[in-house]
Amino acid sequence: MSQTPSDALNPGDAGSGALPPIPAKRYFTVDEVAALCGVKPHVLRHWEQEFTQLRSLSRGGGRSLQRRYYQHHEVLLIRSIRQMLYQEGASIASVHGRLEYLAVRQAEDVQAALELRKEMVQVKRELQDILRELQG
Repeated sequence: MSQTPSDALNPGDAGSGALPPIPAKRYFTVDEVAALCGVKPHVLRHWEQEFTQLRSLSRGGGRSLQRRYYQHHEVLLIRSIRQMLYQEGASIASVHGRLEYLAVRQAEDVQAALELRKEMVQVKRELQDILRELQG
């Protein structure tokens, strides 16, 4: 069965051993993400440079004391990248293309949702006008 690009962001079972569940917390350290995603910390650093969609947060004191943190959605993205590269054998260029395609689709979905909301607001106004006429 063929996998669509949107399936890539739902890795489920990664094939070579299930990944641990992602705990319900706001931020994850590099070491935590490495363990959750089955990759080494240096791979995460490389992927951060390779994939602009990955943006860890830096917190802490001076430059040498800063720690990087990831959020839940980034852990999911890292798992997806891992699946595409390791389980599916996709190239870096292919993963770039799939992520760009997904970003465009997501932007289109957001735009469609905004337009639908505007239409719903207009329908609500019209229904309120009808209700006022019926009551008056």
